[in-house]
Amino acid sequence: MIYEFEGRTEKEAIDRAATELGIEKDEFDVEILETQRSGLFKKGHVRIQVHTDVPVQAKPHSDQNEERPRPVRAVQGSTDDFEKTMVSFVEGLIERMGYAGKVSVLYREEGKLGLKIESEHSSILIGKKGKNLDALQLLANIYAGRQGREDMRIILDSENYRIRREESLVRLAYTVADRVRENRTSILLEPMNPFDRRLIHTTLNDISDVETKSEGEGLYKQVRVYYRGYR
Repeated sequence: MIYEFEGRTEKEAIDRAATELGIEKDEFDVEILETQRSGLFKKGHVRIQVHTDVPVQAKPHSDQNEERPRPVRAVQGSTDDFEKTMVSFVEGLIERMGYAGKVSVLYREEGKLGLKIESEHSSILIGKKGKNLDALQLLANIYAGRQGREDMRIILDSENYRIRREESLVRLAYTVADRVRENRTSILLEPMNPFDRRLIHTTLNDISDVETKSEGEGLYKQVRVYYRGYR
């Protein structure tokens, strides 16, 4: 389920989400939709979107008519069995795409399972801007839910793409911020997935004269970076 919350800071908005939904902070994913720094005559403002499959105990004030999320199904089998199932599923996906590849566990965290794909065709499996990897990851998470593990988020990586992409986006954010401040205008970035957009928002959150806002519909929205007072 998806909910929206607002606050003066990112922390305040996230704390409000946890309190009003009645769940822990590690039980939902956060996407920053808009962030505005505080100023002499202007209060700070952050708008976030919360994604969770955990049953909520309370309704947020802005979504009184929204349907409650369905309960999480009971976990079937051991963690090791689940990991083996997911490794086999992702390897099967790659094989059906016509490529050879090996999948192994990259890391284990509470609520997250990282899987690493090793293949001679990694560049194809990653795709432009990681879109093929994101698609494989989406299918893996859908399959995990069908195994009764809606509580577990599957993260796929190959050739350390996620880390390299994160470093690239941080550099992009600062470069665009410099251009926006120099020209006192706004720049609309390319469509990005929720994780990439959040990285742009948080990277620029501490720059006092630059603000960000997500625009568009669907999974791949665009981030607009603009000079304060431009719009």
